[in-house]
Amino acid sequence: MQATFTRRGKQYTADLSQPIDLSILLREGLENVNCFYAPPVEYWPVVAGDFVGSTAQGGLLNFFNVRFNPHGNGTHTECVGHIAQERYVLRECLLEAHFWAKLVSVYPQKTDDGDRVIFRAQLESLFEKNEAEALIVRTLPNDELKMRTNYSGANPPYLHHEAANYLVECGVQHLLLDLPSVDREEDGGQLLAHRAFWQYPSTAIRKHCTITELIYVPNEVKDGFYLLNLQTASFDLDASPSRPTVFRCAVSP
Repeated sequence: MQATFTRRGKQYTADLSQPIDLSILLREGLENVNCFYAPPVEYWPVVAGDFVGSTAQGGLLNFFNVRFNPHGNGTHTECVGHIAQERYVLRECLLEAHFWAKLVSVYPQKTDDGDRVIFRAQLESLFEKNEAEALIVRTLPNDELKMRTNYSGANPPYLHHEAANYLVECGVQHLLLDLPSVDREEDGGQLLAHRAFWQYPSTAIRKHCTITELIYVPNEVKDGFYLLNLQTASFDLDASPSRPTVFRCAVSP
C-alpha cells in the first residue's frame, strides 16, 4: 500500500507496507528504559474470588492490570500541559496524526562543566526553516542500550533552549528525540527548552505542538525525510505512551 502527497512542489510516495517503529517496548521490570526515578513497569493479573486473569496461572484468559509512568518508563508524547499551570490534555492538543518529518543525527557537545548539549548551531547546519513539521533527532553514538538504560541520576544529554527557539523559528510543531528530556535532568525547575518550544508562558502558547521523548532510531535508518505517523492513546493527561512510526518516501516520477 502506498500514499502519495505533495511537499514543497514535489510529489512523494510513501511505502505504507514498510513501517519503521521508533518506540521502545514497554517491558516489565528493570530491563525497561527508565528515568527520573520512576518506579518500574508492573503487569499483574486481576484476581477476584476464583477468577485469575492469567492463563499461565490456570485462568481462562489473560486480564492484566498495568502500572507505569508515561514520562519515566518509555516512549511518550507530551503537550504543554506537562509544564503549564493551566490544564492541557494531549488528546485535545494533538489534533492530527500524520506529518512530514526530517530525521537528523547529532553528537551532543561536551561543555566545560561536563554536560552534553545539543546547541543551536548544530541544528542550524542540519535543518532549515519550513523543511518539515516534525523533526526527529537521533543522538550519537547510537546503540540498543538506549532501549533499557536507567538514566536516573546520570545527567543525560539535553537540548539547549536556544536550539529549541531555533526550532520554533523554523516552524517545527513536533519534536521527537531519543533522550529522557529536552531539558537538563536537574535544572532547578527552569525547564528552559520545554518553555522555549511551547512558548510558555506567553500570549501565543503553541498548544498544538508536542514533544516525544525516549524514542529509538535504529542505525540502519538513514537521515532524511519520512512520513511520520504519531500514534498515542486517549489518556486524560498531559502525556501518553506513544508509538511514532515513520515510512520511507521517494520522489514520484
